[in-house]
Amino acid sequence: MALQPVDRRSVPEDVFEQILAEVLSGEMKPGDSLPSERRLAEVLGVSRPAIREALKRLTSIGLVEIRQGDTTTVRDFRRHAGLDLLPRLLLQAGELDTTVVRSILETRLHNGPKVAELAAARRGPGLAALLDAAIEALSEDTDPLQRQRHALTFWDHLVDGADSIAFRLMYNTLRATYEPALPALAVMMAAEVDRPEAYRAIAEAVQRGDAEAAAAAARALLEPATTALLGALTELENHR
Repeated sequence: MALQPVDRRSVPEDVFEQILAEVLSGEMKPGDSLPSERRLAEVLGVSRPAIREALKRLTSIGLVEIRQGDTTTVRDFRRHAGLDLLPRLLLQAGELDTTVVRSILETRLHNGPKVAELAAARRGPGLAALLDAAIEALSEDTDPLQRQRHALTFWDHLVDGADSIAFRLMYNTLRATYEPALPALAVMMAAEVDRPEAYRAIAEAVQRGDAEAAAAAARALLEPATTALLGALTELENHR
């Protein structure tokens, strides 16, 4: 392990981040046992309570398991971790993980039409006005970055309209992962956010309660940019 002494200003957080990085990079593999609390405290130069707090946090997100006898074992995060790990997986050692980007794009394309379908089936009072306001803001703004933000607002309202806590939490995670990359994506996303009429087609289908048409309109909106981004990822991988 390449663990380093910890800055005492944020001891448990630094311990957590170091072990997390080791697990996600594969330096610590599923089934590996971590050193004892005492040994970790010695290596990192921190107190055992700080180690204990960090391990508790790692356990809560599914990265390690504390077994009988206080043996701490690395778990397979692909089987045990939740969506909250996704933003951390996106960047590994300062580099974009294209496989994670691809999975986000595929999830977006798959979930978007279903969210629109559910919003049309369960449309609640006030949803139509919120969607219309988001589309109007999108239509009037000429800044590429702000257009993406207006589009996210539209989807935010649509997810609320779908009334599904699972889709809500998934959307929250995907947005938190995706939003920091908005400036870099401005050019590629222009083909999507420069089409307010496509957003209006979704909104009108939702307002009519036409679930099938809402899903089809959402797919028609999302598919072109998603296909372009996936193609760009493939080209990037081929040049590495």
